[in-house]
Amino acid sequence: MTITFISNYINHHQIPFSNACYRELGEGFCFIQTQPMEQERIDMGWQRQEDALPYVLCLYEEEERCRRLILESDILLAGWTGREDLVEERLNLGRATIRISERIYREGQWKAISPRGLIHKYREHTRYRNQDAYLLCAGAYVPSDFHIIHAYPQKMYRFGYFPETAHYTKEQWERLKPQGGTLEIVWAARFIPLKHPEFMIRLASCLKERRHIWAGKEKGFDTFRIHMVGSGEMEAHLKEQARKAGVEESLVFHGFLAPERVRKIMEGCHIHVFTSDYLEGWGAVMNEAMNSGCGEVANVQAGAVPYLIRHGVNGLVYPDGDFEKMAGAVLYLASHPAECREMGRAAYETITKLWNAEHAAAELIRFCKGVLEGKAVPAQEGPLSPAPVIAPGKMYEVMMRESDFNGF
Repeated sequence: MTITFISNYINHHQIPFSNACYRELGEGFCFIQTQPMEQERIDMGWQRQEDALPYVLCLYEEEERCRRLILESDILLAGWTGREDLVEERLNLGRATIRISERIYREGQWKAISPRGLIHKYREHTRYRNQDAYLLCAGAYVPSDFHIIHAYPQKMYRFGYFPETAHYTKEQWERLKPQGGTLEIVWAARFIPLKHPEFMIRLASCLKERRHIWAGKEKGFDTFRIHMVGSGEMEAHLKEQARKAGVEESLVFHGFLAPERVRKIMEGCHIHVFTSDYLEGWGAVMNEAMNSGCGEVANVQAGAVPYLIRHGVNGLVYPDGDFEKMAGAVLYLASHPAECREMGRAAYETITKLWNAEHAAAELIRFCKGVLEGKAVPAQEGPLSPAPVIAPGKMYEVMMRESDFNGF
């Protein structure tokens, strides 16, 4: 079986999954990169990898060879490419194609009323609804978007991004998180509006003001520190906010770091706070924090959250950018360190047992074999399991209904 994966460029979120596919398929797997990586990503610590990976081909260097692979491979796995003409050519031949997509109406499903947009979506997706075409949903809100345009009926499956997975021995796990002393919290992203780093300045003030709730010998922690990993347009303003609020000594601004250094910080932190809003298609930083055993507090609006988090089991979610609910979740974990640690362990197991590159690659290959045999069989849970269609405004309600947790 041959699988060709085409996307704009390969990055450290896709490499583990691609490596796993290559280990299983050898020369039967290749990744076609359609454009060079932007300098902004390189400046953030993302490394150019195309020359070091044996399965990567560059469309802009070998177009004819790449085009042949796109058309002739048993399965085409198509992400965002900027070269829809190549994917369309294959689909028009009736050959099995699996798209990977984030949201198409990220800024609001009201945009689906645009006649021009509907024509474009029809050409790209809807007209192939009865063909050998499937959709891997990189985010829990993707199915709802595609349901609006009547595309991929009963052919949408959970998927996502799969950063490198770390595994710890029992002894390593026991030493991973500091016991007592300073409550370590991490936030990691670009300092831009959709990521809402300003919430962390407010959180620092909240932790300082409500110290009586979470601090003290009987509670386990006596002070706190928030690690801000990243940089961006809001950095100077955030530092000024911290100074005015009198919490600058409780925040550490690390700047952009290489992925392995970010992991080291996460490994030493008790809580990861993920504040991105509905414009966040997935949010692979959450995979990394969960893999590092952090107690997770996450905005339900970000794409990865409903797929990865079971509220009260392996993390806590809050609705619609609600700061008070977010702060309440952090205060709960801070004042219940044993439960925070147990949620961190459950988060770690979610990644190491289910939402990781090796498992996703194995499920994809199994699924593709079924497609070629005329019977696509979904997974029972995790990657390649059926993706439910849930309207964005209903997601928090659905997650709460499925949870037994009433802690805060």
